[in-house]
Amino acid sequence: MFERLGHVVYRGRLAVLAVAAAVVALGAVWGTGVFASMTSSGFEAPGSESAQARARIDATVGRTDPDVVVLYRYQGHPVTDPAFESAVRAHLADLPRSLVRGTTTYWSTGGQAEGLVSRDGLSTYAVVALVGTTDDEIMDAYDAIEPRLRDTPAGLDVRLGGPAALSSDITNQVSEDIARAEQLSLPVVMVLLVLIFGGLVAASLPLLIGGLAILSSFLVLRLLTLVTDVSVFSVNIVTMLGLGLAIDYALFIVSRYREERRAPGATTEIALLTTMATAGRTVAFSGVTVAISLASLLLFPQVFLRSMGFGGMAAVLVAMIGALTVLPAMLAVLGHRIDALRLPVHRLVPRRLRASGAEGHGAWYRLAHSVMRRPVVYIAVIVPVLLLAGLPFLRVEFGGVDHRALPGGTESRVVAQALTDDFTGGDVTAIDSVVTFEGATIDNAALDSYVSRLGQLGGVTSAAVTGESGGTALVTVSYTQDGISGPARELVGEVRAVPGPDGAQVLVGGRAADLRDLLSSLGSTLPWMGLFVLAVTFVLLFLAFGSVVLPLKAVAMNVLSLSASFGALVWIFQDGHLSGLLGFESTGFVEATQPILMLAIAFGLSMDYEVFLLSRVREEWDRTGDNTVAVATGLQRTGRIITSAALLLVVVIGAFSTSGIVFIKMIGVGMIIAILVDATIVRALLVPATMRLLGRWNWWAPAPMVRFWDRHGIREASESAVALPGPRASDRAGHRVAR
Repeated sequence: MFERLGHVVYRGRLAVLAVAAAVVALGAVWGTGVFASMTSSGFEAPGSESAQARARIDATVGRTDPDVVVLYRYQGHPVTDPAFESAVRAHLADLPRSLVRGTTTYWSTGGQAEGLVSRDGLSTYAVVALVGTTDDEIMDAYDAIEPRLRDTPAGLDVRLGGPAALSSDITNQVSEDIARAEQLSLPVVMVLLVLIFGGLVAASLPLLIGGLAILSSFLVLRLLTLVTDVSVFSVNIVTMLGLGLAIDYALFIVSRYREERRAPGATTEIALLTTMATAGRTVAFSGVTVAISLASLLLFPQVFLRSMGFGGMAAVLVAMIGALTVLPAMLAVLGHRIDALRLPVHRLVPRRLRASGAEGHGAWYRLAHSVMRRPVVYIAVIVPVLLLAGLPFLRVEFGGVDHRALPGGTESRVVAQALTDDFTGGDVTAIDSVVTFEGATIDNAALDSYVSRLGQLGGVTSAAVTGESGGTALVTVSYTQDGISGPARELVGEVRAVPGPDGAQVLVGGRAADLRDLLSSLGSTLPWMGLFVLAVTFVLLFLAFGSVVLPLKAVAMNVLSLSASFGALVWIFQDGHLSGLLGFESTGFVEATQPILMLAIAFGLSMDYEVFLLSRVREEWDRTGDNTVAVATGLQRTGRIITSAALLLVVVIGAFSTSGIVFIKMIGVGMIIAILVDATIVRALLVPATMRLLGRWNWWAPAPMVRFWDRHGIREASESAVALPGPRASDRAGHRVAR
């Protein structure tokens, strides 16, 4: 299959490159406009009770949450100064009624709302409600009025906050983060590629495929926004995985092509076909495995996770397709010129690190044999260390996204913090109880009794009816617990447990309820995600290697490496260690969706390296039938490349650890740890040790499955190659296992 693909690409190389150029142009012109079509929300659980409560409020009493909060100070004058009032009224007077449903100020309440004046009496804020029923409509209205809100009278200090301003600041921060990440990572990646390949031409090809992957993925995301909501944060994963995996895949293809070019009598076409039949097949399997791991995110109903799944799958598959079509077309055009513009960088890199080494020689070969001479010692040391590193995750506290996700000086975060610190009651978050009576008539006596019962709950400071429409009443429950903390979420459960008025339907919502329902949704879907990933991974790895043992071992290795990275997340971001160095403020919890996202990405990338290593080991096993030699030679042939690929991926993903958004920084830091642990400790030490202990059991499968694989398995070998002696099918079956 892959050799035939190589034939097609070789013959039509110019047409392939022309199509690629057209896709890049379309992605650059139209695809990059995806930012304006994305949403910054999507963390709630659709269909949950809190979501139904919000929808009921919007449809009856009207939206109660503020869209924009405008914080005012006026030259040190107190809020009670008439000049202060005149300046604010003049500032708000010109807002178009077609975009603004209404405004609430200290003066519009007749000076009765003490919570609208700061404790020092020098600040106040206005609440602006925008026209619109969807997030897109509200953001369009905000974008239209923002310039007017910033056009202030002399002496009036204005700062914008609230949900719409937070959303706008997040979108802007994402754009800045991507630009900064590219500026930081691309020069370093280019230098590393030159060191790895020793020439400018070979080093430039992975970057070209990376650029193709990013722009093509933007194009896919732009198309997706036409039919569904897509989170703006998916752009980060597209850039991260698109560039990182495109470079990885190109590195494997180019390295194998250069290796085949050195074979006696090899031509450009023969080298390319052999490369496609071997490394090309491995890249395809790797890409599909990573994409399936990311596809598990589509099982979750949250827009954020689904968007990350869509974006990640697009990035991985586009990178894979580019590496299997556009890159071979470039190699076909370049031919022997792949080694042009060589630089004397080999003097900077030790020979044992820059050369893959002949069979039976090299640092990686010696390392593998060293590990396999003492496999029990290595396993006995490494496994407890990784488990110990993962212990902090046992005390993880999950939370949600709030203003603290943005950098400290961001205007909308400053406003949110000021409301909490400077205004009475600014830190109180309410629970909304929506009561709908049958017959569209409110039973006031029954409603009063219900409100009284709510007010008697521990931690509740007040419960009152704050809105009515037809047969629906909104009861606002204020409490003393911190916003969306664990006690606040427990209080939501207590409110829901209070019997409602007879014959009425009660829906309980609010921010704490949103998070409670989100955690419940994530917890109920997570087992299905794990089952899906494990089942599909098992099938793919069996088809690739003909073993039922290797897929189980691969899953165990991935769990160990993930445990270390998850433990690090809690230690760093929940406990606050390294917060000064990394530039973030610890919130005391881990945002709930991030471990799930990391699980999908890291599991896929771990399988990525597993496929690359085991493909070469399988190739040697088929050739020699000697497990020890196969493992050592496979590690020697891939160790340098896997380490180089991991280093490049760390640079690309690591650049996102500089993000101003805390949970994007969390992904960057967590992925750096996961990749380094997996590519070094697990892949270079633990895998050879376990494979040495398992011996021929590595390749075991029940006899019926062996026969199936002999007929339908996808081997890494040239279709035109002469068959070489290797272990018989019966040797791999359960009834013929040697020591």
